[in-house]
Amino acid sequence: MLHPTSVRPDVRSSCPCSRCDLLLGIDGVHVEHVDRRDDVLVVTVSSPATPAGCPSCGVIATGRGRRRRVLHDVPGATRVRIWWRQRVWRCDEEDCARKTFVEQLPTLVAPRGSITKRGIDWALWQLRREHATISGLARQLGTSWKTVWRAIEPRLITLAADESRFENVTTLGVDEHVWHHVDARKRGPKELTGMVDLTRDVHGNTKARLLDLVPGRSGKVYATWLGERGDAFRKTVEVAALDPFAGYKTAIDDQLDDAVAVLDAFHVVKLGTAAVDEVRRRVQQDTLGHRGRKGDPLYGIQTILRAGAENLTDKQHTRLTAAIDADPAHDEVFIAWQCAQQLRSAYRQKHLTEGRRMAEHVTDRFHTCPIPEIARLGRTLRRWRSAFLAYFTTNRANNGGTEAVNGIIELHRRLARGYRNRHNYRLRMLLTAGGLTS
Repeated sequence: MLHPTSVRPDVRSSCPCSRCDLLLGIDGVHVEHVDRRDDVLVVTVSSPATPAGCPSCGVIATGRGRRRRVLHDVPGATRVRIWWRQRVWRCDEEDCARKTFVEQLPTLVAPRGSITKRGIDWALWQLRREHATISGLARQLGTSWKTVWRAIEPRLITLAADESRFENVTTLGVDEHVWHHVDARKRGPKELTGMVDLTRDVHGNTKARLLDLVPGRSGKVYATWLGERGDAFRKTVEVAALDPFAGYKTAIDDQLDDAVAVLDAFHVVKLGTAAVDEVRRRVQQDTLGHRGRKGDPLYGIQTILRAGAENLTDKQHTRLTAAIDADPAHDEVFIAWQCAQQLRSAYRQKHLTEGRRMAEHVTDRFHTCPIPEIARLGRTLRRWRSAFLAYFTTNRANNGGTEAVNGIIELHRRLARGYRNRHNYRLRMLLTAGGLTS
């Protein structure tokens, strides 16, 4: 309850101040009184006197006084409360079932809401742009978590149901993430598959936005979602970026007939780096009979082997050479590292034609390598040949925007200390990751 900090007469002007109305900035109401109570700015407002018709029969109603309705508004230096002197009306039509009703001001607040319309707009902006949490917004507004969420949830549901947000998607990304770590019997599947719009603008820049989150991780889940979008959506998609997961590739082939599947460059390079690491561990075990330890030549260069050759300093080059020269068996590690560098170099080429030529060389040669890990990498790339080479014919299409969206999701899940409700989780992440537009 608000208590006045000082005794003062409650003076309400019969002639509202236009400058106070301008400072408040809410259409349809006049400022009657302003006070500060317990570090809360209290603004008393009312609507201009105008005739009101009964919502049921349309007959002009008779005024029955006013009631005070307390609303939470956008906070400034302090919390702000709006005391709305809401008009009460009586319908004089005898046959009308509605006896009394109260005025409604959609520009101010929803019929049963306790947060102003602009307060909800402010909350959505804070959630979307300022990495805010519902709990933090509740503290600033001086209300509860449930009050804030119940105010914004209908808006989010309406935006999520708007099919127009799926229009003009020409490049589509897909990836999965884990949204909880408790028993799946309590909260459902731990993994969610996320679909991301990776369409480039007129300047060639990608502003990734999350389109949807669906439970599960499988090609069937992805195919079902694509099928639900309709023919218009599927025909618009020209490029579909993905990680090396066969289920997603099958869904793309089945549902997106006109789209080109592109294997994400980051994950391809990651496969090459993993192959080098496997060779290093195997050679380490074969030569010394134990896992890498401090002081072992190969153990000391494990970080160097994961880096690109173009990023190595002279000191790192020297350490790499010394470790390889320490034992003739280490040559196998160096050859594997060079193979991985060839893979990286294909993506780094300035001209796509040259990059494609190098990528084709990789797919044609790696599977014949006597090093088993590199040969396995080569067989993998041959299975994904068309999607691997598509990177160079789609102007470097990749799934990087999808990974960026996953990073945003991870951040906001940590800020919220986790989620228990998947419905709320989906709406929050759609808002935060740009999937909802208002």
